[in-house]
Amino acid sequence: MIDELKKASQKMTKSMESLSNNLSKIRTGRAHPSILDAITVEYYGQEVPLNQVANIKIEDAKTLQLNVWEKNMIKEVEKSIISSDLGLNPAVSGNLIRIPLPPLTEERRKELVKLVKQEGENCKVSVRNIRRDANNKLKQLLKRKINFRR
Repeated sequence: MIDELKKASQKMTKSMESLSNNLSKIRTGRAHPSILDAITVEYYGQEVPLNQVANIKIEDAKTLQLNVWEKNMIKEVEKSIISSDLGLNPAVSGNLIRIPLPPLTEERRKELVKLVKQEGENCKVSVRNIRRDANNKLKQLLKRKINFRR
């Protein structure tokens, strides 16, 4: 019975961690390296995450700076950033790529609010389902225990 509670607790924790992870990927007005986590680059015939071909750091509150390790990959990295659906326009200078983040528009803010609400609701539904399943299992175990004693 205690194992069932522990399993339910672990599932709820995973659900909350998933929500936290999903919320951290949402682009706000500030520069953060995790904005580029979803971008992949073709590297010698394979798609690899951007952070495996370049060092990503925050230059200032509105600008990210990428230091591409191989000079021949700069064009490929730039192309991947432009083709992503993030609306970013990189500027190349030598081995560095600077990515200024455009300010959030009113429309984009409203979309972000809807997205955050949806993510929160999905997490709540998940936790509710986990709790319901755990309660049902506990009720079944209690019924078996009562029937076993008779």
